[in-house]
Amino acid sequence: MMSVGELLSQFGDKYLQALWTTYGLTVLCFAGALVLGIAITVMRICPIKPLQWFGDFYVQIFRNIPGAALLIVLVYALPYLRVMLSYYMCVLVAVTLIPSSFCSEYLMAGMNTIGAGQIEAARSLGMTFFQIVKNVVLPQALRSTVLQMTNLLVATMLTTALASQVPLNPADLTGIVTYINTHAVGGITAFMISAFFYAVTAVVIGQIGNRIDKKVRILR
Repeated sequence: MMSVGELLSQFGDKYLQALWTTYGLTVLCFAGALVLGIAITVMRICPIKPLQWFGDFYVQIFRNIPGAALLIVLVYALPYLRVMLSYYMCVLVAVTLIPSSFCSEYLMAGMNTIGAGQIEAARSLGMTFFQIVKNVVLPQALRSTVLQMTNLLVATMLTTALASQVPLNPADLTGIVTYINTHAVGGITAFMISAFFYAVTAVVIGQIGNRIDKKVRILR
């Protein structure tokens, strides 16, 4: 089994590429999950019943489906429907849909902290539903869920490990371990290096999230 120094000297460039692949997937998927989560949340609170039902159904489906199962459907089932997606796009879709359902749940919880009087005041001013959501509800809900969104960002990063299940090039931090162990005897050390990068990134994200939360937290 190779040492840490030997692995980094031989595969250091591969680890760096894998790190950037993981970061790129994380940023894209989290941004997509946030936008989609907000849209689903608006559906769930809007006065149109079919949209409410769709939003609730969406959350129940993607909150409870395993990521690997969703990826298998995207990679192997969609071609039977004549929908062809690249491996990279399949990973992007899978790692966006699942966190978006949790994003919606966090936003719903954040909305519960908003006093009913604020909504009534907005209505008395003649604001429409979308104006109330945009100017009153969403800003406060987002400020109340910074820590939850921070945890969701970390979870999204870890979920990008699904990319290791498809032949992605360049590989992610989990997939690079398989690459190394097929070209050398990296053993558990190769896993430890990837785990170290995951852990350090998660700690940095957590610290940044805590600072943002302290600045924007709504004191009630």
